[in-house]
Amino acid sequence: YSQPLSRGDTASARRAALRNLSLDDDHVLPASHSLSYAHHDSSAGVPAGYHPPLPPQQQHHHHPSASYSSGPSSRRSVGGASDGSMTLERAMSEYGGGAGTLPEFVGAGGGKGIFRVPLRAAMHPHRPPPLEVRPHPLRETQAGSFLRTLASDPQRRQLWAGAESGIRVWALDEVFAGWGAGARRGDEESAPFREGVPAPPALCVAMDRANGLLWTGHKDGRIRSWRMDLETAATAAHGGPNSAPVFREALTWQAYGRTPVLSMAITSYGEIWSGSEAGVIKAWPYDAIAKSLSLSPEERHMAALLVERAYIDLRNHCTVGNVCSLPASDVKYMLADHSRAKVWTLTSMTFALWDARTRELLKVFGMDGQVESARLDAPVMPEQPMEEVEVKVKPSKKDKSGGSLNFFQKSRNALMGAADAVRRVATKGTFVEDNRRTGAVAQADDGAIWSGCTNGCIIQWDGNGNRMQEFQHHTSSVQCIKALGDRVWVGYASGTVQVMDVDGNLLAGWTGHSCPVIRMAIGGSYIYTLAHHGGIRGWPLTSPGPLDDVLRTELANKELSYTRMEKINIMVGSWNVAQGKATAESLKAWLGSVASDVGLVVVGLQEVEMGAGFLAISAAKETVGLEGSANGQWWIDNIGKALDEGTSFHRVGSRQLAALLIAAWARKSLKPYVGDVEAAAVPCGLGRAIGNKGGVGLRIRVYDRKMCFVSNHFAAHLEAVARRNADFDHIYRTMAFNKPHGSTSSATSVQLHKTVNVNGNPVDEVRPDLADADMVVFLGDFNYRLYGITYDEARDMVSQRSFDWLREKDQLRAEMKAGKVFQGMREGLIKFPPTYKFQKHAPGLGGYDSGEKKRIPAWCDRVLYRDSRAVSVAECSLECPVVAAITSYVAVMEVTESDHKPVRCTFSVDIARVDELTRRQEYGEIIESNEEVRSMLKESCFVPDSTVSTEEIILENQENIVFQITNNCETSKAAFEILCEGQSTKKDDGTKPEIIPRASFGFPLWLEVLPANGLIKPGETVDITIHHEDFYTQEEFVDGIPQNWWCEDTRDKEAVIVVNITGSTSTETKTHTINVRHRCPATSAPPPINPPVTLTPPSNNMPSEAPSKRSSKKKEASRQQQQDYAQFASTEVHDLYRMRCP
Repeated sequence: YSQPLSRGDTASARRAALRNLSLDDDHVLPASHSLSYAHHDSSAGVPAGYHPPLPPQQQHHHHPSASYSSGPSSRRSVGGASDGSMTLERAMSEYGGGAGTLPEFVGAGGGKGIFRVPLRAAMHPHRPPPLEVRPHPLRETQAGSFLRTLASDPQRRQLWAGAESGIRVWALDEVFAGWGAGARRGDEESAPFREGVPAPPALCVAMDRANGLLWTGHKDGRIRSWRMDLETAATAAHGGPNSAPVFREALTWQAYGRTPVLSMAITSYGEIWSGSEAGVIKAWPYDAIAKSLSLSPEERHMAALLVERAYIDLRNHCTVGNVCSLPASDVKYMLADHSRAKVWTLTSMTFALWDARTRELLKVFGMDGQVESARLDAPVMPEQPMEEVEVKVKPSKKDKSGGSLNFFQKSRNALMGAADAVRRVATKGTFVEDNRRTGAVAQADDGAIWSGCTNGCIIQWDGNGNRMQEFQHHTSSVQCIKALGDRVWVGYASGTVQVMDVDGNLLAGWTGHSCPVIRMAIGGSYIYTLAHHGGIRGWPLTSPGPLDDVLRTELANKELSYTRMEKINIMVGSWNVAQGKATAESLKAWLGSVASDVGLVVVGLQEVEMGAGFLAISAAKETVGLEGSANGQWWIDNIGKALDEGTSFHRVGSRQLAALLIAAWARKSLKPYVGDVEAAAVPCGLGRAIGNKGGVGLRIRVYDRKMCFVSNHFAAHLEAVARRNADFDHIYRTMAFNKPHGSTSSATSVQLHKTVNVNGNPVDEVRPDLADADMVVFLGDFNYRLYGITYDEARDMVSQRSFDWLREKDQLRAEMKAGKVFQGMREGLIKFPPTYKFQKHAPGLGGYDSGEKKRIPAWCDRVLYRDSRAVSVAECSLECPVVAAITSYVAVMEVTESDHKPVRCTFSVDIARVDELTRRQEYGEIIESNEEVRSMLKESCFVPDSTVSTEEIILENQENIVFQITNNCETSKAAFEILCEGQSTKKDDGTKPEIIPRASFGFPLWLEVLPANGLIKPGETVDITIHHEDFYTQEEFVDGIPQNWWCEDTRDKEAVIVVNITGSTSTETKTHTINVRHRCPATSAPPPINPPVTLTPPSNNMPSEAPSKRSSKKKEASRQQQQDYAQFASTEVHDLYRMRCP
């Protein structure tokens, strides 16, 4: 094979010239010579007249046709070469690219659809500018401390979060500050916060603003309270910016023995209700809690015992003869309806409605609104559809003797049947209507109840549990709902945030986070969203609106102040190992010899382990979340040794799918900046089910940018070009790194439902996870061959190093040029011999296959990539955050353990990232100094002018008193909330009694106020009814059992009622105060000594009588007191300085 084939003198001369420029050494010219024809050496052997003049420089336009480029700083010519002249792209492909980089071949079709680079900008153009209270932390830094709940206290301007390790609180007045040096890993750019003492995971929270307490329910079954009158992080830190001491809980007790506290609510009467597993609901009277809180810290144990025994078991309370209307399912959500003094308790599929005052179960109904019948109160075990898992795996006797299926097919059919059954059971779950489970519940200010389902459906209910309307604005699972004024916010598992009005009309929507929005809280002029990854963002309550546009423009103008540039070298290696194992020397030659100059190493292997049994078992294991093999682990461990794992590098992640494997290592110095590693796998073999072909991928966050690496093995054989193209398309479209929220399936090739695209584009487009990455690298055995060439011709060209001519016969290059595969992706100029097919352990180029089949040598093993550039000349910036260039692209020919040669590609990557602390400080500076912004924030704090018809009410006997609240504003709705600041009882000595508030400003049990909150249209008036109710209270509950001690307080009582008025774009309030007095009659019929406890099962029909008919003692008389109106100025705003902070 020493002589080239004869094809004419001109062609031979040209190929000879090309061969001289295609030797092993990479001809990378210095910067001054990279594209300069004046320095070209004519001794290269190119015939006279072959050197064209440099083509005129043209204005660059993005063009979909394939071309060569020389890295991020090069320009491409869009002119053709039909006249035989050398264009700029041909010059770069033959003579090298820019300084230190290789020329790159670019596939066509990269600017369209899912192959378009993702939209990036300093400020996202399609969503409101967020306030980054806590930027997205790396998952690896949050082990054991993920945030799971969120609550806000607008009066104290605090934001509380329940974590897996306890409680955190942010002071909103310090939100624009930073930690300084020595911040906790993962929170370097977070706003300063304080932490409570370590505690088990907090699963739910309830806020008691009256007593300044935050109540939390924990995984260990305990309820804890935390005092909210804390010093801020800056004030409490004496030894440094992050040295504030942890704070202790005020009161804690064991609410449940072995089950967690899943939900909590504080009722209209100040009681704390909690829900747990198996439908257990307990009520904790506030009198017992207040008594325990009054004890000294030294008496904590006594205080805990006092509360622990004071609970009321509501499930037992409504169970008679082992019959109960409540389902024995986990009570996941609770809602206190303050408008009507009721409590909603929810499981995944049912609702229960309670009277908050009498603790009477009023109604149990399903998601369709139909009333549930009573049921035996026995443990409900999840039903397993056994018919789903009974699969015949044994062939019949006839099949054993003369079947036409071979062993592989039999194994595949049997195990794939079993795997499919497991997959269907895992996906279906124990409930038929899994996609209709309740995922969130909230009450709007107009009194309506909103619940969200896992299929994206939103249901509106009235206060009596009647289904009113159903809306579907998104297909992703509803995770949280929050309401204020005439607006309702919804957070979805896709990361989308939507805004509706109280009629269910969609006003706006945007992508708030890259993962599920799990909780929301409203404080000041912002709504805060907590993402599943732990990030917290604040959004103006006026969004979308003019304020967004001004903030976005001002922050974009300050882009340079918060832009930080980083550089990293990445090495990517691929090898089809043909079920073999490599020596330490081979691994060192492939990876270890050059690893010292790189920060991230990604390795992809193919054919780690093959065989019918192994592949079938792997497919079955995948369906139940099992992956990996002994061979795969051997490769990972030995590659780690070659990279000096533990000293220089640390392993960040790996994934194996049958014969496919990918693993990544990062240099230890990069550990704070590399993480959020997620894996995925897409099988392509045998009906897209077996992992002998397919792809495995890793998504890694590097300097806050998403990079995806996919190790692939496509369909084999020369003629299977279309199948290879289809394999790529299938992997690119279906590889999903984050499973749908709440899914129990382990499959990672499920496409997420996203009707709102993750870039926030207004177009309703579904973009795959790979399309949304800032950089994507495909590596592996793509199996593309050389076409139109014989075995002898290929061997001849290889022996002559005529790789340029061979590249013209490359199937992959032809398909990329036609835009049929790897659309818009890039590959470095190939200057190494074809990597397939060799005889094992045969050294040198003489080792190519010389057997009977004589497979034509081919470049099967490749590395291709796409970065953030829409055009080759784009420079690294926040609009184009990742710009890569190939500095080395080689095959390690001396390695002989496989019939493929390993390849290695090294990238030099520039990354632009945001310094979130600096941007947050710029945000604060704009709010502080920009007059237009300050004016808009002042307008957002507008509270409608209102009047209340009385300042004092005297209750006698059982009569109803009606007073009125009027919204004097002609343009805006006014939301009202009626609370009780406290009550007092007349003392015998005539001294002035002390006003004592109940939890969360709850009403005393003798007072009914209906409705206690609502929404008043412009210029309209609402009637509020106040009624005194005789209430014979049980003096004590012990271990959930009522004691037979009854009493009635016949003394005169007084309560201070406040009416808070708010708008729809701020939590700023105006307050009206009403004094309510009750005079007891001189004589009263004594209560029964031992009133019987009602044990009858509750009726499932809602009582329809008005409050005046709920007691036989109530009189029909009703009078309305008319008093002087308390007028409040509509221009009055509390503390304008608060506008600077959300």
